[in-house]
Parts: sequence; structure tokens; C-alpha cells
Amino acid sequence: MLEHLIQSEIRSIAISGIRQMANRVAQYKDVLSLTIGQPDFPTPQHIVDAAGRAAQAGKTTYTPNAGLPELREAAAAFLRTKYGLDYRGADETLVTVGASQAIDMALRTILSPGVEVVLPGPIYPGYEPLIRMCGAVPVYVDVTDSGFKLTAEKLEPALTERTRCVILASPSNPTGVALSPDDLKALADLLSDRELFVISDEIYSELVYDRPHASIAAYPGMRERTIVVNGLSKSHSMTGWRIGFTFAPAYLTQHMVKVLQYNVTCAASVSQYAALEALTGGIDDASPMREAYVSRRDYAYERLVAAGFDVAKPEGAFYIFPSIRRFGLDSTSFAYRLLEERLVAVVPGNAFTSYGEGYVRLSYACSMDTLSAALDRIEAFAASLA
Repeated sequence: MLEHLIQSEIRSIAISGIRQMANRVAQYKDVLSLTIGQPDFPTPQHIVDAAGRAAQAGKTTYTPNAGLPELREAAAAFLRTKYGLDYRGADETLVTVGASQAIDMALRTILSPGVEVVLPGPIYPGYEPLIRMCGAVPVYVDVTDSGFKLTAEKLEPALTERTRCVILASPSNPTGVALSPDDLKALADLLSDRELFVISDEIYSELVYDRPHASIAAYPGMRERTIVVNGLSKSHSMTGWRIGFTFAPAYLTQHMVKVLQYNVTCAASVSQYAALEALTGGIDDASPMREAYVSRRDYAYERLVAAGFDVAKPEGAFYIFPSIRRFGLDSTSFAYRLLEERLVAVVPGNAFTSYGEGYVRLSYACSMDTLSAALDRIEAFAASLA
């Protein structure tokens, strides 16, 4: 065996806690799963039809590394129309293989061994392995006592001369919390004169509920240091199509495209034509999905509160993150027992870094019937523990 020759950072990376839970769920029958991190709606038919037309027309060859020029222009126009962010399609926009590859590409471009990346905890677990594979160091800021928000007051003590990047994710997975314009202004005031980058993961931007989505890139001094990451997985229910985007100043984009070129060559051509239809003919496709998520959010929140859970009301995405501390179980034990005893699957909070311990994540990207039945079982399980 030559496993000892494998790069140490790769050997030390654990399988995601989300995936570990999914593997465990597969061992049971008739489970009501609230673990899924993707929309339960089909990709809109007009997008599927556009992909079919592209394939039939033979548009199945490589595209430019940066993506189809017309798609980059459409993506930039979408951001301009929706959020008031002004990026050029030609040299400030890249098409990536989902938002995950966009984040990987961005981190590879800006990080070097030994530098630090500051990010809130709890947070989606996909960032830390990418940071470590670059030889950089993740530095977590505990946001469990600030409404799950990375505030300027929380962030400032974590910044050092080694800080190269700050990661923001709004709305957040797993909490559903979204940063307000006031939150972002305070962060921008803190960061705008520092020699560091911000990666702003805005993949859930079309799923903000009670106010328009806001981006830190819109604030003075932030555009030149911010890489905005977005994509179509959540907004247009296109998870398997694997289309993401980065929006960043030309001086940054010209280097990120090198990573994209040698990493994946280009995003799949047929998916790019589907994405073009999504961003032009489907600019408001997220609206009915968002309305459904709001109804489910309200229902899940009210049911959990009535059952005695301490929980922050989500402001976006499709997750809710109740505390389970009052039950005297760690998050893994709670999730495993809920699965074994009631056949309901949730994700332990510690899957989202150690700062998620004491919580579980529920996804309401499921039918209302499934959500209602699962919450009935969760309520009964909580009563049995109490």
C-alpha cells in the first residue's frame, strides 16, 4: 500500500458529515428525509427544452474557457438587474462547474501556504477542505451568540497580518440567516482599506424572503477586493446541470481563468446553453419557488417553536437550524436516535464545524406533506426526551 505517499492534507480530510448522514439514512426504509440540500422542484421546462435544442443542433463542443460570451453577458446583466452589481461579461465574469468549483478556483488563485482565511462558524463544510488543500489556515469566528451573523465586531479581532481572505455566505447554509444592508455596511467599513480579499458566496441570493438580497460588493471600496460567487443550482433548480459564476474585477478574473482552464477546461456546453435560457427567458423563475419556501419556513418555524425548540427564524435559503441543547443529547446522538426511533432524517449540527454542535439542520426543500409528517414525528420525539 502506498497510502503514505498521498498528500497529507488530502489524507486528513474527513468525509462530510452531511454525506455520512446520507449514507446512514440509506440503511433504512420509509424515512422522511429533511436532509436534502437541493430544491424539490423540477428544472423549468423551457430550460430543459433549450438544452435539448442545443444538443440537437450539435452545440456539444468545447466552449471558451471562460464560458460562452453570450452567457457571461447574460449573467452580468442578471446581477445588474437583480442586485445593482455592475460587472462586465467579457472580462469580469466566468462560468464555472457549479458554485463549488467557483469557490475552489477563487481560493486557489488568492491563497498561498500559511495565510489565513476567516469564516463564520457554523457554516457549510465545503470551504475548509479547499482552504487546507491550498496550505492555508481556516480561522473560525463563533457566531452562535450573534444571531448566526458575522458582524464587524465579531470579525475585527480575528483579522491579523496573515489574513488573506474573509468568506461571507448570505443567506447561510445551515442557518438561513441573511446579512442586512446595515450588517454589510459595517463589514465594508472594516474591510475596505485592508489588503485582503472577500469571497461572497451568494448562491441563495434569489431565495431571500423578507427584503431584497444585498451584496458586500456594492459597498464603497469592496468591489476591487471581492469575488462574488453565484450560480443556478438553487435559483433555477439546476443542481445537476453544474453551472456557477464568479464576478470579480478584471485583474482578478484574468488569473482565475487560468485555474479554470487547467482544472476543468470549461463548463459543459449544453448546460451553458440551458443556463443562457435560464438567465434570459427565466429571469423570475425563482419567484414561485421562493413563495413556496416562505410558506414552508413559516410552518416549520411555528411548529418547532410550539414543540419547545429554540430556533432563529430563517431569512433565506431553505434550512432551519434549531437548538437541541435542552434535550441533553449531542447533535449526532439526537439525529441518530431520531432516525432510528422515528424514521426522520436531519443533519447533525456538528457537520457544520464544531460551532454547530448543539443544533440540527432541517431542510424544508420537500413537500408540505413530508414536512408536516416529519414535524409530527419530531414533536413526538422531543416530547419523549423531555
